[in-house]
Amino acid sequence: MIVVVDYGMGNLRSVSKALEHLGGDVRVSADPADVSRADKLVLPGVGAFGNAMEELRRRKLLDPVREYLTGRKPFLGICLGLQLLLNDSEESPSVDGFGCVGGHVQGFRGSGIKVPHMGWNKVCIRKQHPVLRGVKDGSYFYFVHSFYAVCNDIAAVAASCTHGTDEFAAIVARDSIIATQFHPEKSQEAGLRILKNFLEW
Repeated sequence: MIVVVDYGMGNLRSVSKALEHLGGDVRVSADPADVSRADKLVLPGVGAFGNAMEELRRRKLLDPVREYLTGRKPFLGICLGLQLLLNDSEESPSVDGFGCVGGHVQGFRGSGIKVPHMGWNKVCIRKQHPVLRGVKDGSYFYFVHSFYAVCNDIAAVAASCTHGTDEFAAIVARDSIIATQFHPEKSQEAGLRILKNFLEW
């Protein structure tokens, strides 16, 4: 069973429908027990870092997600779901993230660029990964975000993107965890390929 975590801050319908379209057995759930017994877990997210962690805590989902992340089962984070994997964010300075990927979340620094970064942008693949099978280097994906991940370990960055002069992690991968800053469910063929690979991973 693939569980899409419902904590009130995700693009749940489009993510779950895309996974179902690709053949996934999907459950959108806010039940901590479902998170714990999931075969694969998807954490989407749209909104602020601090609000997201607070909602996960309020719904008693924080500990089950954290425990899942320490296991060896596949995990997919999307957009804010990637940022929450890091240690902290300058968007919400007093709030800790999950910290399973070392690093910090910061806002765009470049001058003369549009924030949020919204629309299609090219992604450069930095390392091979099963979830990137069949995805061409330089493929375009759909982004909507004002903050991005800066990873302490460059080896965790599976793909990067540039907005203005800021280069940032577009895909983070470590062990059984993979996360995208872009929205694969909105990224047409290349995005669906990533979701299909995740189902088969």
